[in-house]
Amino acid sequence: MALKTRFTDLVGIEHPIVQGGMMWVGRAELAAAVSNAGGLGILTALTQPTPDDLRREIDRCRTMTDKPFGVNLTILPSVNPPPYAEYRRAIIDSGVTIVETAGHKPQEHVEDLKAHDVIVIHKCTAVRHALSAERMGVDAISIDGFECAGHPGEDDIPGLILIPAAADRLKIPMIASGGFGDGRGLAAALALGADGINMGTRFCATVEAPIHQNVKQFLVDNDERGTNLIFRKFHNTGRVAKNSVSDQVVAISARDGAVFQDIQPLVSGAKGRIALETGDLEAGLVWAGQIQGLIHDIPTCEALIARIVADAQAIISGRLNAMLTADLVAA
Repeated sequence: MALKTRFTDLVGIEHPIVQGGMMWVGRAELAAAVSNAGGLGILTALTQPTPDDLRREIDRCRTMTDKPFGVNLTILPSVNPPPYAEYRRAIIDSGVTIVETAGHKPQEHVEDLKAHDVIVIHKCTAVRHALSAERMGVDAISIDGFECAGHPGEDDIPGLILIPAAADRLKIPMIASGGFGDGRGLAAALALGADGINMGTRFCATVEAPIHQNVKQFLVDNDERGTNLIFRKFHNTGRVAKNSVSDQVVAISARDGAVFQDIQPLVSGAKGRIALETGDLEAGLVWAGQIQGLIHDIPTCEALIARIVADAQAIISGRLNAMLTADLVAA
């Protein structure tokens, strides 16, 4: 039995579970595996070096799945920004029907995507930003709590508050991001008002994730304390796994008068890619969330999604329903 929600209806998937767009990780192997298992797989546009490479990756994903999948387009302020409009055109021309946007001033992209009948899921970290995106015309929100890997924003609001706060205000479907990795989390997210969950770090610790086994085992071995918050001083907070590199970043940033250029050599995306691909855990940053404390194995995506859904169903129809039944009997 599937868990049917507004979000599963919107994007045409079986289970309300989305694989987050992750730099260097959101490739065809992983996205197709998640989609084939009944979730929504997501390719990461900027992992591909050019828009034409993205076109080829979309085509490659289609050879691996006939189920719905999407593409993440994250817009970040930069001195030398990538050609976002060209990546967006590659997505549209390739016939992709689901896009996850995130980041800075997405309106131009949202308007163009919607003009081409693309379903847009916007990922954000605050209720006010979610409402702005809803007014902009997006179809769904992915609300990202403080527990997440990546950029949790500057408000430090955990999911237990952020999810219902967003659910109280939004009219469109919403999925919950940050701190999700098992059936308990899915059941909790649904209870808090979400229409599904988004998982990033948890999908990194799967057989199909295109990263080194050392990194997958690193996520299993870590606990919920195994992260560092970086870039706080520069008002662009990021949550990453705790390793020697992120420890150095925290220490250098704490110095009086520290500027971003002091840590820039340590935090380059190229070094993070080396860590993911070679398994050298001290080569660069490894982006990971507090959910590490609940990751205990490295299953296939199919096994993971099946387990999460089965556990959530058991909690909803078994444990919680039994409490309600007991209460009625007592009355």
